[in-house]
Amino acid sequence: MNKVGFNVLAWTAAVSDDVFPIVERLKSIGYDGVEFYLGTAELEPYHRMGDFTKSLGMETTAVVTVGKDDNPISESASVRGKALDKIKWAVDRAHALNASIICGPFHSAHMQFANRPALDQEYALAGEVLHAAGDYAAQANIVFALEALNRFECYLCNTTVQLRKLVEAADHPNVGAMFDTHHANIEEKNYGKALEVIAPYLRHVHISENDRGTPGDGQVLWDDAFSALSQMKYEGWLTIEAFSRNDPDFANAIGVWREFSDPWEIAEKGYQFIKQMCEKHA
Repeated sequence: MNKVGFNVLAWTAAVSDDVFPIVERLKSIGYDGVEFYLGTAELEPYHRMGDFTKSLGMETTAVVTVGKDDNPISESASVRGKALDKIKWAVDRAHALNASIICGPFHSAHMQFANRPALDQEYALAGEVLHAAGDYAAQANIVFALEALNRFECYLCNTTVQLRKLVEAADHPNVGAMFDTHHANIEEKNYGKALEVIAPYLRHVHISENDRGTPGDGQVLWDDAFSALSQMKYEGWLTIEAFSRNDPDFANAIGVWREFSDPWEIAEKGYQFIKQMCEKHA
């Protein structure tokens, strides 16, 4: 049985007590869990949020990114060291949040390009950092679910073929992969084949429409995606990731220049859509 989650980045990139009412309403809709971006510096807000979600009977997952100053594929050993420190920092906050999964594209710096295709050496460098980080994550019973992004946000991993190469370079039981329907809609030829490639390592799924609005209202081939997930007997999270301009700094950082759908419309209609699709492809 899949659990259904919602990423609160539709409202804010912060972890704070101000998010409590959002979490409560997501619970009332029927969500099993909430996903948070690990960007707030202080540790205490994560503890409070972890306690609060637990009191509601909800689980948590987390997402994190890295930048040019803590890039796991940098030629600089010092920068790669900072990348490992950043991921360990994320593990500490996810653990305080009671999260068992950290997902995202933290294999390489977001929106940083080398003006050439990825090199084998870069997969090897990322693998070394992620293997060491996997050792640290294992102590907290946290699994990494690395993400392939579209070509406009990343050059190391755009497809599941590349993502599998990266995960195998890391070679650690706590380093797995995720699948995001938005990015796959841009980069993959076929949902079924893409999921087949990454199936042995799949730990998390983002349900995200082609325009980042309400799932089911756009052009993603949802029947293909849910059918493939059903055939491979995927039983992990189905977490909606949608964006808005509610948090301008975050929106600017990821190129969100307009509103797609009201976040509560996304949450309510998206939950029903996932339930319908799961039933259809049970």
